Amino acid sequence: MKFAEMDPTVTLAAQFADEGGAVILINTLTVPPEDADKLVTAWTHDAALMKAQPGFISTQLHRGIAGSGTFLNYAVWQSTAHFRAAFCNPDFQAQLGDYPASTTASPHLFRKVDVPGICVA
Repeated sequence: MKFAEMDPTVTLAAQFADEGGAVILINTLTVPPEDADKLVTAWTHDAALMKAQPGFISTQLHRGIAGSGTFLNYAVWQSTAHFRAAFCNPDFQAQLGDYPASTTASPHLFRKVDVPGICVA
């Protein structure tokens, strides 16, 4: 698996220093469409492992339509520290090798933004 920063000016490693509250992980995963089933199998095993980690709240995998090989994983964690611990877990790191070699992943952490009259944080 290849990693590509979603925001080249703020790396995932830099985000790991954050000590704030709840975070949303957005991770885009891209493979050729013929590798999509292998990606879903690997993601399913990762999600089961993550679900058992402290601070995990929820996750949802989305796939682009019309035969797309682009996926979006949306996961909610109690804090950056919880996500960092889960991401650095040796069992999780070992499972990354189960993804098709053609996979490109772009994980990034977010927090809700309060926009008056539109959405709340």
